[in-house]
Amino acid sequence: EVQLVESGGGLVQPGGSLRLSCAASGFPFSSVGMRWARQAPGKGLEWVSTINSDGETTAYANSVKGRFTISRDNAKNTLYLQMNSLKPEDTAVYYCATGPARGQGTQVTVSS
Repeated sequence: EVQLVESGGGLVQPGGSLRLSCAASGFPFSSVGMRWARQAPGKGLEWVSTINSDGETTAYANSVKGRFTISRDNAKNTLYLQMNSLKPEDTAVYYCATGPARGQGTQVTVSS
């Protein structure tokens, strides 16, 4: 059974940083691409970033490019999202996902 468990969310002031983690199990993590997505209050699901299986290729939504960094540790079956220079518009529930599966999400709130 595919399991994805996000952590690391919280309340942060504008300009601050957070690092999200996603612990994966139940599938060959090191063989699949992973992605982060987010859903802001009252809005649809938005793709944030993707990383390929060996971590060599990444892609970002324009809204986060230059501020967020996706990475992975295949030895630990863990996906990360380093978020810097956070803005109020980054407030959302953040999900890690692969294929049709995604986790329960972690709340990120950017507010002063």
